[in-house]
Amino acid sequence: MANLQVRLNDDMKARADQLFASLGFDTSTAVRMFLAASIENNGLPFEVRHRNVSEGLKQAIYDTRNRTNLSKAYDTAEEAVAAMLED
Repeated sequence: MANLQVRLNDDMKARADQLFASLGFDTSTAVRMFLAASIENNGLPFEVRHRNVSEGLKQAIYDTRNRTNLSKAYDTAEEAVAAMLED
């Protein structure tokens, strides 16, 4: 039997472990499932493509990640939702 080593950061490993455990299997099983599906599909078992994202959405994502051009900061999600619902 062969071994496969993959380098990932600790956060990705922990999140993957948690996700797969919630689905009832471990990360090693998930990797084996991915490889089996790749072989069965004779390629990746999902579509690989660039997303079409509008310039406005790109700017909004940039602004959010960099905390720029924000109208106001809110302390809670409830405050933010209430502000969105105001006329």
